[in-house]
Amino acid sequence: MSEHFDVIVVGGGPAGLSAALILGRSRRSVLVVDAGGPRNARAEGVHNLLGQEGTAPRDLVRVGRQEVARYGVTVTDGRIVAASASPATADDPVGFRLTLASGEVVAARRVVVAGGAVDVLPDVPGLAEQWGRGVVHCPFCHGWEVRDRRIGVLVTMAAAAHQVQLFRALSNDVTAFVADPDLLDDTVLAGFVARGIRVIESPVVRVVSAGDALSGVELADGTVVGLDALAAASRVEARVEWAAGLGLTPADQDVNGTVIGRVLAVDALGRTDVPGVYAAGNAANAMHTVVASAAAGSQTGAAVHGDLLQADVAAAVSAAG
Repeated sequence: MSEHFDVIVVGGGPAGLSAALILGRSRRSVLVVDAGGPRNARAEGVHNLLGQEGTAPRDLVRVGRQEVARYGVTVTDGRIVAASASPATADDPVGFRLTLASGEVVAARRVVVAGGAVDVLPDVPGLAEQWGRGVVHCPFCHGWEVRDRRIGVLVTMAAAAHQVQLFRALSNDVTAFVADPDLLDDTVLAGFVARGIRVIESPVVRVVSAGDALSGVELADGTVVGLDALAAASRVEARVEWAAGLGLTPADQDVNGTVIGRVLAVDALGRTDVPGVYAAGNAANAMHTVVASAAAGSQTGAAVHGDLLQADVAAAVSAAG
């Protein structure tokens, strides 16, 4: 592995590999460091990605690695544990040094943070075991697979009312489990009644499974409500602990008054507040699906190439003078 690269991409998912692809095709030297453990690892297939509908997440990554390798991109399995930044100079244009768990130090002129995120799940016994199978979170990612079945929705925040109606568009048998009645106003409840959505004002204390399949939920009074699927919102936390050494910390991402996660703030081109450091995918947006993450990665990769090109031109002019 070369010690110095134009760009180090931290994360080998759709965002990171898409950034690496466009950079490799622009003849940049690129290292992708992938720690594994993608957010969608438990999903059976990727959805809404045109041309790849239903592809297993691991297969999408495998093919992506093969594609970037054709353009000279180096991909290595590993985890970044520390990072530092120093002003680039004519004698040392690198700027960024990242340390892997193995102890190896790699350096680059630019960094793309694309390590994704983790889902912090509701604290309900049995829920985590069904995550990505009987327990889903996104009607666009998983709704078709549970259509026309008995669907429950955990309402733990006011924003979940919209999620209830989204799942109602997929099934006539939808139950909203409302932990706190104050979360829903009369207008929302009237919408539930009008659409035939059952409302149970009780916290769910356990997700019940029969073998490997979800079979229902248990309420506080011991009642078990039979279900085929349960929708539950998670809180998304960007995997960027190592980036503190670059001066980056995640911030709350607010959607219509509800905090849905903590991610890195970026502009439209994926630039963070630290010059030379970019971010894409779930590291920068908790709402990004696979297709959105890939698009963001591609756009960010192009922006990084343009940034480097400007630096190359300035260096050439300085040398010529």
